[in-house]
Amino acid sequence: MRTRGRTGSVDVRFCDETAFGFGWIASEPAFLERASHAVRVDGRVWLVDPVDGEGVEERVRALGEPAGVVQLLDRHERDCASFAERLGVQLHRLPFGGVPGSPFEVLRVIDRRRWREAALWWPKERVLVCAEALGTARYYLGPGERLAVHPLLRPAPPRSLRGLSRGLTPRHVLCGHGEGIHGDGTALALSEAVSTARRRILRYLIGLPRGRR
Repeated sequence: MRTRGRTGSVDVRFCDETAFGFGWIASEPAFLERASHAVRVDGRVWLVDPVDGEGVEERVRALGEPAGVVQLLDRHERDCASFAERLGVQLHRLPFGGVPGSPFEVLRVIDRRRWREAALWWPKERVLVCAEALGTARYYLGPGERLAVHPLLRPAPPRSLRGLSRGLTPRHVLCGHGEGIHGDGTALALSEAVSTARRRILRYLIGLPRGRR
């Protein structure tokens, strides 16, 4: 189910509706398809890379008791600090050492001088939450792809996201750009996205001028 809300200048579209939470996508800038998520664990709600929007805080509080805010990318400030302050919870910025009180395993996706990124893996529910390394926004995808590695990472995809070979078998992949993917084919989509990223660079580039997605 998708609904829409409105703030002073930004629309948000809710998506990724699951038994454990929901996501929302900010309409501005439209090209980026910035996605945020609320994940409920044992009645407590964790926000991941949230962008503010009308109705978001109300839905978060209705989902459960706020537990914390997680910022997965060094340059993804978004509205993480604002949400943490308003909800009275801790902000976990690039939590490579783990997120205390949560069931999440933290994956060190990228740790470079200008790009530091973590991801959350929730084994019990088989949920993988990413910031930028994986996405479904239109500018990520080549022809026929459902999920893809960030265009700048295609030449050398992060090893920590090598899906099946590393024991990652998600039923849900929640992305920081674009709607997530869900269901039995999700683990295979992740494995293919990472394993074929490099060899599909040419096909991706050829597809760009034609608007193929």
